[in-house]
Amino acid sequence: MPELPEVETVANGVHERVRGARIDAVSIGPHKEPLKSTPAHIDSTLTGARIEAVKRVGKTIVMDVQQRNRNKPAQMTIHLGMTGRLLVSKRDVPMPPHTHVTLHLHDGRDVRFVDPRRFGRVGIVDEGTTYEGPGAEPLTISEKDFAALFKGRKTPIKSALLNQSLLHGVGNIYADESLFRAGIRPKRHAGRLTRAELNKLHAALQAVLKHAIQLGGSSVSDYVDADGVRGFFQLEHRVYSRTGEPCRDCGTPIERIVIGGRSTHFCKKCQK
Repeated sequence: MPELPEVETVANGVHERVRGARIDAVSIGPHKEPLKSTPAHIDSTLTGARIEAVKRVGKTIVMDVQQRNRNKPAQMTIHLGMTGRLLVSKRDVPMPPHTHVTLHLHDGRDVRFVDPRRFGRVGIVDEGTTYEGPGAEPLTISEKDFAALFKGRKTPIKSALLNQSLLHGVGNIYADESLFRAGIRPKRHAGRLTRAELNKLHAALQAVLKHAIQLGGSSVSDYVDADGVRGFFQLEHRVYSRTGEPCRDCGTPIERIVIGGRSTHFCKKCQK
């Protein structure tokens, strides 16, 4: 599933390409699964609207639109799920299979939501209401507020990092990579980490996420950006999905365990 850097990359790419564009029409496929709002609601909200901005909130892409003759903006939300893609294409480019929602822009381009497995979701946030993620924003949270999230928690720090009600947007890849860079074993209880360790994890998490965004995210499955281009951060992975391979810092084989039902990768020598 795309995580924060992948979603940020897609949102930024779409924003750069379609900000200010007018939506002439909306096409919606026959499948109900990707839709959180009715086709009629999606069509009536978006047709004729101008795209003001496209941004990321947690793991969700949020498109701000200004409707004609309305004072307050509305929002379209897109969650990519496991295999979702949000592509900006010229209209003469063949429509990919499994395209569920298409925004036909006035300049002859399309914004296409494609999702073969239909685990993604598209919906409308009504005018005057703003979509907010369930937890804190990892890229901007302060050291103090970050440390406060884990106070007294008996769950493993890996599970706490994946708890979207605490931090929205962090997923399996970047939890493993941040814990490695902070030198913290993923099974340690979150509430028992020292303030110095939490400060180190805070810095590692933000550095990893920012670097991953610079490299366009990690393409380990179906993820591509708004132009259909794969990311490159998977080439920088220190532990994630490297079971049995030598640690790039010490040479110890990377181990894999399961925490909370999630595959977890770490180096037993570098992480304490």
